[in-house]
Amino acid sequence: MENFVVSARKYRPATFRSVVGQQHVTTTLQNAIVTGHLAQAFLFCGPRGVGKTTCARILAKTINCTNLTAEAEACDTCDSCRAFNQSASFNVHELDAASNNSVEDIRSLVEQVRYAPQQGRYKVYIIDEVHMLSNAAFNAFLKTLEEPPGYAIFILATTERHKIIPTILSRCQIFDFNRIKLDDIVGHLGYISGQEQVTAEDDALHLIAQKADGGLRDALSIFDQMVTFSGHQLSYRAVVQNLHILDYEYYFRLTDYCLRQDLSQTLLLLDEVVQNGFDLHQFVIGAAEHLRGLLVCKDPQTVQLLEVSEGLRQRYADQARQAPLSFLVTGLNLLSQCDRDFKAAKNQRLHVELMLMKLAYLRQAVQLTQEMVASASNGEAKKKTDGIAPAAAPTPAPATNGSNGNGYAANGQGTNGQSATNGAAPNSYATPAPGPRVAQPLANTQQPITANQLAHAPAAPEPIVPVQSGVAEMHPTPSIENELEEQPSTHRQLVDTLPHVEAGRPSVAGHEPGSRPLVANPDPVSTAPGSARPAAKPLAIPKMNLQALKSQATQQRQETQAAVLEEEAAAPVTGSIDQQRLQQVWRELAEGRKQISMSEFTILNRPVQADAQHVVRLQLENTVQLDQFNAFKPEFITALRQRTGYRSLSIQTEVTHQEHNAMRLYTSSDRFEYLAQKFPVLLEMKQKLGLDTDF
Repeated sequence: MENFVVSARKYRPATFRSVVGQQHVTTTLQNAIVTGHLAQAFLFCGPRGVGKTTCARILAKTINCTNLTAEAEACDTCDSCRAFNQSASFNVHELDAASNNSVEDIRSLVEQVRYAPQQGRYKVYIIDEVHMLSNAAFNAFLKTLEEPPGYAIFILATTERHKIIPTILSRCQIFDFNRIKLDDIVGHLGYISGQEQVTAEDDALHLIAQKADGGLRDALSIFDQMVTFSGHQLSYRAVVQNLHILDYEYYFRLTDYCLRQDLSQTLLLLDEVVQNGFDLHQFVIGAAEHLRGLLVCKDPQTVQLLEVSEGLRQRYADQARQAPLSFLVTGLNLLSQCDRDFKAAKNQRLHVELMLMKLAYLRQAVQLTQEMVASASNGEAKKKTDGIAPAAAPTPAPATNGSNGNGYAANGQGTNGQSATNGAAPNSYATPAPGPRVAQPLANTQQPITANQLAHAPAAPEPIVPVQSGVAEMHPTPSIENELEEQPSTHRQLVDTLPHVEAGRPSVAGHEPGSRPLVANPDPVSTAPGSARPAAKPLAIPKMNLQALKSQATQQRQETQAAVLEEEAAAPVTGSIDQQRLQQVWRELAEGRKQISMSEFTILNRPVQADAQHVVRLQLENTVQLDQFNAFKPEFITALRQRTGYRSLSIQTEVTHQEHNAMRLYTSSDRFEYLAQKFPVLLEMKQKLGLDTDF
């Protein structure tokens, strides 16, 4: 049985001319080879399966070829090319950085760079997935990558360029590989189909190319799978069935149902999609892509954006002529909103069904909206063009039943059968006041009306009452300025003419303690009745912090005790101290401190003796004991002086640093050095046998 080789390896390009869809890269590399402008490092970055490693191998093979063609292609006949084709070339080294990403791997690579090639001109190092190297490995690789020997060339390949540190990027020539176009993939699949004697439908190859998403290696893998499934007859139906893809037929039927406003068939189509095991989210995404295809078919200039076969493109164009532009745009909006909210929906099928209901009646809703907009615009235009018919002027009625002299009844009944409440028109803002109403005379300020003005007056205008009449019968509104001028102030003001400060007595803010200041010149606005008085500011009561008061009292007490101790210590020294009594009192005070703190007892539990100057020298072991003793020193020395009767007694502390006699932990190397000094033969034995001291 012959070993099967996948198409991605069997038909892997061996020359620059056979590379698919990356002409901008291959042309640059060929020109660099012809002119001899080869950089010491290249970085090939781009999506998976677009030819990065393939171009790196072709470049390594071509620069070592001894019989280059005029187009800078390898000859495949020289010793270097034959060795490369058989994977036996010593000048090409490939390293997978995904599994060799440590500093030791890069150091081993750097050591290999030091050796010149035995045959050929260049040693090429291809590092695939270079973004997987650690930062330490990148740093170890920097110097060699920047200044390699003249025969060394590095080609780095990665799919994630953003993970490479900038210091590496700055030392490389960067080539960005593009996603391979749909037509290029379809053409390459057609070539392989001919080589493998496989009859493939054009729609099937287009579907495989779309599923590959710009990667030629993925397209070849899917192609091998489909050929294995269907044999040498590759049909569109077989590809759809095997790859479990929603067929275009579903979306064409969905659009036809929505254009006919057939909601029942639309929901049955959705149920068919669910019963066949397809994902609802993928159905929504596919429907949006279908409407987008119909939208680009509306304009002949954008038809090229539709990446389908020629037969399918004609079907798209036929359905696009039936679908209005408003239906496609609004439908895309609905599908996009359904796509965004799909994952957040609790009942996802109901969420999709609601979207289909809106889509089914979308055409009717769009027509209704257009009719409403058209009718509204026609109505506005009619209002603008129609003239205003003149109306007869109303005959002023005589003022009867207590009228105010201007044709308006004061008892609530106005002219022409209209009611006048409170003397105001119905459209005025006056409200009836409770209780009896008193009619106030209004000044007749109206100008005489001519006959020409009456002829062109608006039809049946409502009587307009002057604003003054409405305001006059409303509740009175206080005014600050008027009240200040008209109403006298009833507030008594006291003016203090006596001085507030007596000679030799302190005062606060010009007032005597305990007295209340009098207002000398109050603000007239604030004393006016009905005016807004400023709110009195609350008295600021200072906040008392009990902890701060305690600490302050403790600090004052300590300062007082320290001053007393200094004063007593400065007293003249008279007589000698009874050492026995001093030690007895010291032990008693130490036992008393034992009840308070064991650490204080530890500090005081030691023999003491006073010198001729009445100074007791206390030996402490560390600064921690010194700080602790200073905390209770004033209290302790006060009690010591009272119990012994010596007022000039003082204590002087000293910190003695003790040497630690703890045993040292010796390592294996220390023990071996100690034994080697006593027995030199051990060192000689270690060197001969190559032993290690770590045991």
